[in-house]
Amino acid sequence: MSHEYVLKPFTPEIRLNIDYPRELNEQQLAAVTAPPGPALVIAGAGSGKTRTLTYRVAYLLEQGIPADRILLLTFTNKAAGEMMHRVADLLGHELRSLWGGTFHSIGARILRLHADVLGYQKDFTILDRDDAKDLIKASLLDAKIDTKDKQFPKADVLNEIFSLAANTHQTIAELVEGKFSYFADFAELIADQHQRYLARKRATNGMDFDDLLALWLRLLQEHPDIREHYQRRFQFILVDEYQDTNKLQGDLIDLLAARHHNLTVVGDDAQSIYAWRGANFANILDFPQRYPGAHVFKIETNYRSTPEILAVANAAIAANVNQFAKELAPARKSGVKPALVQCQDAGQQAAFIAQRALELREEGVSLNQICVLYRSHFHALELQLELTRRQIPFSITSGLRFFEQAHIKDATAYLKFVANPKDEVSFKRLVLLLPGIGAKGAEKIYQGFTAKMTEGGLKMDLPSAAKLATALQTCTKFVPKKAAVPWTQFVATIAQLEDASTRQSAAKMLRLVMDAGYDDYLKETYDNYARRLEEIQQLAEFAFQFGSVEEFLTQLALLTNVEAEADPTDDTEKIKLSTIHQAKGLEFDIVFVIMLCDGMFPSGRSSESAEGEEEERRLFYVSITRAKNELYLCFPMVRGGFGASGMDTYQSPSRFLAEIPEALVNKWNLR
Repeated sequence: MSHEYVLKPFTPEIRLNIDYPRELNEQQLAAVTAPPGPALVIAGAGSGKTRTLTYRVAYLLEQGIPADRILLLTFTNKAAGEMMHRVADLLGHELRSLWGGTFHSIGARILRLHADVLGYQKDFTILDRDDAKDLIKASLLDAKIDTKDKQFPKADVLNEIFSLAANTHQTIAELVEGKFSYFADFAELIADQHQRYLARKRATNGMDFDDLLALWLRLLQEHPDIREHYQRRFQFILVDEYQDTNKLQGDLIDLLAARHHNLTVVGDDAQSIYAWRGANFANILDFPQRYPGAHVFKIETNYRSTPEILAVANAAIAANVNQFAKELAPARKSGVKPALVQCQDAGQQAAFIAQRALELREEGVSLNQICVLYRSHFHALELQLELTRRQIPFSITSGLRFFEQAHIKDATAYLKFVANPKDEVSFKRLVLLLPGIGAKGAEKIYQGFTAKMTEGGLKMDLPSAAKLATALQTCTKFVPKKAAVPWTQFVATIAQLEDASTRQSAAKMLRLVMDAGYDDYLKETYDNYARRLEEIQQLAEFAFQFGSVEEFLTQLALLTNVEAEADPTDDTEKIKLSTIHQAKGLEFDIVFVIMLCDGMFPSGRSSESAEGEEEERRLFYVSITRAKNELYLCFPMVRGGFGASGMDTYQSPSRFLAEIPEALVNKWNLR
């Protein structure tokens, strides 16, 4: 079957009469009106990237390029929708023939037309993450692998391994050795499970999200007629957020553009912050080498931030060696210098932010325009407590709230149960973590436990040495054989937790939970094991400041309840709390960046390599460039009650702060 596409002559069918020099600044205009050929557009933060892309599409249409010969690739449905909406606004009507959308949506569209040549039917099912996990579970059952018995990775972790392998073009063995080394003993079994999963997908005529790209690439590589058809068809290709593309996406783009070389990629190397999920920084950095003669355009006029904030941003990124050097230039009038805020400890840092937010509110700044950014979830623990105490409304835009995450609830369930043996919810949560125990089994064990605790008049609310462990031991008869060994470990852990020397300290209890095997459970269960482990370790250190386990649990409950009451339709003003990764692409009048201490930002692990430190510096740059009017860079000198002994830990200011000239900031010393 021939896929030859007969080219129409270029005729200027669309006359928009756009005054490009008036609508665009000089740098944007140069990129929009670039001649055919490869082009790299380095669009700095707040410089009008989306505007440049949409006007480029309009310009191509005015030059007579048929809309169905243009391919516009984005990363998110939201970005795709916004881009297509803006194009429609410029044209005065929708342009349905333009190929625009996310990588995955375009991949699905093409595979619907050609899936049969890959051995699939064209009505294939697209599997979401839960569907994929269910198929992997079925493959594990076929292979008679019990993930709980063998400490083998669970379906979620296997799914992540398989996904990263597809997107980074690594073998399963390479990926396990590099990122999941704690599963090295199972490398061959994991590779076998991968093959079983692939076979099962094919047998059920299903494709997961990674297949929409991987099979699209394979289609082009293995079928020259189809490859030539799409290479001829897509005469102009435009890619948004190019710095976030992975190896698979980069190869797809290069293959599609191999005939005409009319490829325009837009992005900002200084905002490449997703290496941890497979983004390949080399795609944007090496573009001029892969496309000799490519035009490189820099759009450096920033419409978002004040000159003072941009001066700090330029200084913050300057130390990176691997980058396209640029200098953000302000379009706005002068404002106040960013503040470098030195605090005594995390508590004072939290109090300062809360107080300053109230002052700004009195000055007329909406709380919705105030954002606190941090490197990791646990950096905002003290702040959440402070805002809750002061009844200052806040929302968390970094996914699940810290205390609602499964691993945090698991770890604190141990403390809740020991503190209150009547806590049925916590008891069952812990029992359900054990292999072979379901809801009915957990209920049976709980009933046996409560009967034993009340037997002979022993009251459940009166602590006694090893009382809980003794009662649990008598419940062994209700525990299935598969869970016998883990149950014995669980009973031993409870015995240690209720010992008087441990029971007095929430921090000691949390650390004992980790040492008693929950660490292994995290490895087997979660693809982001290292982050979850770090968060529980930090929660343990955070707990040192509380006088008793009950006080610690009370504060956690207050926080969780306040957050749980949040109504998504509520339009109440709220301060935004967010990880920097989640805030990329957003902007706020006022930004506080907190916990700027070495080992926290940059994180300890990332600063072990030059590449990791440069990505952390880019993350710092992203945090700075979210601010429009005021920026506060905050760091505590002491983390009160932290460290293995519960003693105060002195911290060094982030090395990134030393790279900012003193003249660019106002120093606030709150000590």
